Order: sequence, then C-alpha cells, then structure tokens
Amino acid sequence: MPIQYLHTMLRVTDPDATVKFFNLLGLEEVRRYDSEQGRFSLIFLAAPGQKDVAEVELTHNWPAEDGSGEDYDGGRNFGHLAYRVDDIYALCQTLMDAGVTINRPPRDGHMAFVRTPDNISVELLQAGENLPVQEPWASMENIGEW
Repeated sequence: MPIQYLHTMLRVTDPDATVKFFNLLGLEEVRRYDSEQGRFSLIFLAAPGQKDVAEVELTHNWPAEDGSGEDYDGGRNFGHLAYRVDDIYALCQTLMDAGVTINRPPRDGHMAFVRTPDNISVELLQAGENLPVQEPWASMENIGEW
C-alpha cells in the first residue's frame, strides 16, 4: 500500500467539551498523549472499528502560565491531514520534481510536511521504521509554515 490515510488534526481550546461533542457523533477516544514539557495534549478519536483507519486528532495547546491562550481564528483550528507512505524520500522527490515545496523536509527519514495548492497542510509519515538519514533531505531547511 503506497499511501494510507491516518488522521485529520483539529486544534481545540476545550478538550473535554470537544470530546463530548464527538462522543455524541459516535466517535470514541482511542488514545491520549499529554506532554508536560511541550505543554500540549493529543487526543485521538475514531468511530467504532475504525481505529488506525480514519481518526480525528484533537490538539490542545495548554494555556500559558498567566492563563492566556491562543485564539484559533481564521481557520487556525484546522491543523493538517496525515498520510502514512511507503517511501517518504521517493514521494517527496516526486512532489519536488512536480514543483511542490517541501515545507518540512524528511530530515529524520520519518516525517515531512507539504501544502496543497489551497495552502492546506499535509503531513507525510514513513511507514514502519524511519528510513536511514540521507541527503539532500538531512540538510534541507524548513520553508514557510507547515
């Protein structure tokens, strides 16, 4: 399988209320990751029987120490689409050859970000183990936002 849909990421300000909303739709929480150091939580939801097939990732960036938080206006609450790919280097090369900007190159052999013509962020994740680090990817800089 050369590509597999993984998830759509949404930034949320009230994770409990958002999980309750998606529960009403029939989605269930399948896993959660809290990062004290990064000050964020990731909550993955899926319809019954669709874990690892079609998930929604809720990203909650914790408020600052002073209690202030980010407002997600202008569509900033929508994060990205994510796909698992068989060979991240080959796909990124194909995209570059077609004129697509690699916003976050796969320097680690694992993850890259690109944008659609309408500026929608797409995350590409290497299936299985990370590929060995190699050039030109290892030394490529980020371009723009991803």
